[in-house]
Amino acid sequence: MLNKGTVLAVLISAGGVAQVSALESKVNGIIDYRFAHSDTSNSYRQGGVGKFGTDNGGQAYVGQAGLQWILEWDSGLSFHSVANGYLDGEDNGLGITETFFKYRGIPSESGNRLQSRVGLFYPAISLENKAFAWASKNTLNSSTLNTWIGEEIRLLGVELGWTRLGKLNDSNYDLSFTASGFFNNDPTGALLAWHGWTSSSRQTVWGEKRKIPPLEARKPGYKLAPQAAESDPFLELDDRPGYHLQTQVRWARKGEVNLGYYDNNAQTNIVVNGQYTWRTRFYYAGARWLLPNKLELSAQYMTGDTLMNDVYGNAVVDNDYSSAYIMLSKRWNKHRLTGRLEEFSVTDKDQTVGDNNDEYGKAATLNYTYRYSKPVFLSVEHNWINSDRPGRVYSGQPVSREERQLLFAVRYFF
Repeated sequence: MLNKGTVLAVLISAGGVAQVSALESKVNGIIDYRFAHSDTSNSYRQGGVGKFGTDNGGQAYVGQAGLQWILEWDSGLSFHSVANGYLDGEDNGLGITETFFKYRGIPSESGNRLQSRVGLFYPAISLENKAFAWASKNTLNSSTLNTWIGEEIRLLGVELGWTRLGKLNDSNYDLSFTASGFFNNDPTGALLAWHGWTSSSRQTVWGEKRKIPPLEARKPGYKLAPQAAESDPFLELDDRPGYHLQTQVRWARKGEVNLGYYDNNAQTNIVVNGQYTWRTRFYYAGARWLLPNKLELSAQYMTGDTLMNDVYGNAVVDNDYSSAYIMLSKRWNKHRLTGRLEEFSVTDKDQTVGDNNDEYGKAATLNYTYRYSKPVFLSVEHNWINSDRPGRVYSGQPVSREERQLLFAVRYFF
């Protein structure tokens, strides 16, 4: 698939390729070393029901070792590749999270610009993960909304975009529309249904499978008996493309607003080697605004549904879901203080015995970061999640659970 993508990128930017005369290479990255002390249960990353990326107790680990490489031609064509590694002794991972060609055209006389991406990439949904290698900029753990994006959402395909540039049209904002077609996201929704909403900095690397927690419905004779013990979110099972649409308004040095819709368009009665197709759709909206006194206010909201049928077309998992956060961040000199509040839910609409996915919860994050030197940042962060999830009883845990986590981190950006 990537080889096909490469060919498409070259075709889209055919005019630019013919004029290649200069090449610039840039390498950037992040090394994030942490100590965490958590009051929780076994992490969702280990197939447990804990909401954080670490288990109960203390743990020192590499929270992220990310590297991004960009090759830029003066034709407007560029190549981007991002690799991420995680080393905690329990759920280590290393691999590619994005790799794509990008073409950014020269503005026309009427102030319009065309752009495209071809390959493997994140949809431009997150307003938090703006640092190198998709790291969260102002906090250590991402919100529940963007933790899920990093775990299950990835586009392998083509994105086309059009931008009306404000400075060439006597306007103080740029207006953009993008449309994407993609494959290899058919099981998306499984981890949201069975993990619920979670909060960490862990991205799923391409081809990586994620454990699911114990479910009564996976026992022999129950509806989910064919389900594999691990979900692989990046599979193509029905040969049907999904699509993503987005519009964005951006004010230079002030802020941005985006609205979008994602639909993986999966056929919902296919199972291959224990991996099901899930029809997963969601709307989202986000805004980020720079206020006086170096205050930054941002918020995102997502709502959608996911459906998984058995091979006879009967609903096995049918969930609605939503998540939202609001975040305020203040910078002064070398210091930054950030607070974030969240609310999330999953509504289980099916009647499958032994698979209750209902969930409701709230979360709060407080982060203080000190810029020790230009590339080195020292952070301390407290995370709190209070949630009700009846499915915890399958793991012998109480339905209602309050979880806390204290993080200390040294982050080196280069």
